[in-house]
Amino acid sequence: FPQSKVLEHTNLAWIFMCNTTLGPMKNMPHLKEKGFSKNPGMGIVSYPLLQAADILLYDSTHVPVGEDQVPHLHLARSVALSFNHQYQKKVFTEPETILEKTACRVRDLKHPLKKMSKSTKRDNACLYLDDTDDEMIEKIKGATTDSLGLRMSFDPVERPGISSLITLHSAFSGLSIDDVVAKYDGVYTTTFKADIGELLVEHLGPVRTKLLQLREDREYVDNILEEGTKQAQQIAVAKWKTVREVIGLL
Repeated sequence: FPQSKVLEHTNLAWIFMCNTTLGPMKNMPHLKEKGFSKNPGMGIVSYPLLQAADILLYDSTHVPVGEDQVPHLHLARSVALSFNHQYQKKVFTEPETILEKTACRVRDLKHPLKKMSKSTKRDNACLYLDDTDDEMIEKIKGATTDSLGLRMSFDPVERPGISSLITLHSAFSGLSIDDVVAKYDGVYTTTFKADIGELLVEHLGPVRTKLLQLREDREYVDNILEEGTKQAQQIAVAKWKTVREVIGLL
């Protein structure tokens, strides 16, 4: 459902903003990356509290996140604990983190010290779900590695490029990191990349097909969004009513 259709998200975010100091916000990864000294807008500063509202509004118990979002989920837990303690009532559930151990952070194909992001200006640095088979294969072929040649090792600090590709292979093949390293030690990087490309085509190809089908059936998608919005509103309205009663809002 579209978040903007359920106004309780922003209502609750405002309550959290009123009960959260600036200190914890300065430690959020998105501010460290952008630099707090660059005088960011309050929308950027408070964004994690909107995320917290997104989660806590529905009493979510477990939330799947990437590695970079773990601090944001910890903030959501802290907000829930603080609110429950302040008002002496268990209003919010404290969510647990679900973290994929293998591919918890997918790296930029060109600059593997950075995370992969759809907002990057380098299209060949990011994999998109609507990429064609050839586009995926070419992006992997052009991914940054290093000059150590046939030696295969997993070291995200010293060898971020090859380690990122090992992680991708492990995520899609089901092999452990150690098994991928053992399998490709002594193998040309071009062969390794070609195998990753084939894995991406195999696993993401069906996803792309479904995505393109949904794009062509706008009525079907709109119906799903409408029904999802109705269900979300029922839950959100009830939780927002509880919050208002607890804090004394008319």
